[in-house]
Amino acid sequence: MSRIGNRVLTVPDNVTVTVLDNVVSVKGPKGELSIEIPKSIKVIVNDKELLVERKNDSVKNLHGTANANIANMIKGVTEGFEKKLEAVGVGYRFAIKGNKLVVTAGYSHPVEMEIISGITLESPSNTELTVKGIDKCLVGEYAANVRKIRKPEPYKGKGIKYADEHIIRKEGKKASK
Repeated sequence: MSRIGNRVLTVPDNVTVTVLDNVVSVKGPKGELSIEIPKSIKVIVNDKELLVERKNDSVKNLHGTANANIANMIKGVTEGFEKKLEAVGVGYRFAIKGNKLVVTAGYSHPVEMEIISGITLESPSNTELTVKGIDKCLVGEYAANVRKIRKPEPYKGKGIKYADEHIIRKEGKKASK
């Protein structure tokens, strides 16, 4: 029995949810998102409640996923999502130039990344970066790709890390005695 799949979602007043064939569209104050769900999963919208049901047990594994994706879309169009990154290390920094993010992370050259549509970047200081957007998948994927440029290492903690991430440190070389 899927507890997440059976969860009843409440739709806020400023959000409209429409279901057309297998496409669920959510429209709110921050934008509009849509997702295609499998044919054997049915979405029922009545008043300000939304229920996800499965027609048979062959799609049991997609029942909770569909419910969670719709819940993330509702949260995204009302509040939005954000991930905060920090660059730790001497000379490590972020810079936003036009439609590109320039990351200096200890390589012989700065790494440039294209800023994709659907997300916005803010850099309060040159070592902090905030990735914001309404699509949870896009925000998380872009933040993970930025972090992948230079993952934090366990000895000094240098690299690009999430703001709430804790780096487990290792002990370095010790004297032979």
